[in-house]
Amino acid sequence: QKPEQTMASRFNPADFYATEPKLWGKWETEGINVTDESLKDYITLSGKYAVFVPHTAGRYQKKRFRKVACPLVERLLNSMMMHGRNAGKKLLAMRIVRQALEIIHLVTGENPLQILANAVQNSGPREDSTRIGSAGVVRRQAVDVSPLRRVNQAIYLMSIGSRNQSFRNLKSIAECLADEIMNAAANSQNSFAVKKKDEIERVAMANR
Repeated sequence: QKPEQTMASRFNPADFYATEPKLWGKWETEGINVTDESLKDYITLSGKYAVFVPHTAGRYQKKRFRKVACPLVERLLNSMMMHGRNAGKKLLAMRIVRQALEIIHLVTGENPLQILANAVQNSGPREDSTRIGSAGVVRRQAVDVSPLRRVNQAIYLMSIGSRNQSFRNLKSIAECLADEIMNAAANSQNSFAVKKKDEIERVAMANR
């Protein structure tokens, strides 16, 4: 070290920054582009929602709307733990989602988190119908869907679609989930979630 070097010249702030949290130490969480303005606050991937491992063990059901703070990938793997035999097996669900993201990256060459964000934007129905009953006459009325429910529905439909597809099939559930997410991101009719979304919107349109 040269004696004429001052303390200020030796101090490099970058040396003291924390590591940028990449999902599983691999996928960049910054720069995820969400084109739908209403879903920007609900597709929680970057910023304060960035995590190394999507297993935060948070108590997201204690209060209404607290689940918005749950990272999106963790919400996806929580919804993969459905059907009694899979309940509570979070590490198994983590492995499935991790493998699915790997497959998406290998096929598309893009950041799988961006593909997932696109898939969620395309899979949530924007209009739904509710039952309105008065004096024993029940009819359906079309209603707008809140952004949070759109994200909830998208995650639910994608996990249901991949689970149904992998049942009694040679393809593993990770491959089916990867296919479902890629098809949904491309707005393809091969995606269960996109097909279901279109059907829900079509029914709602008829009930306006």
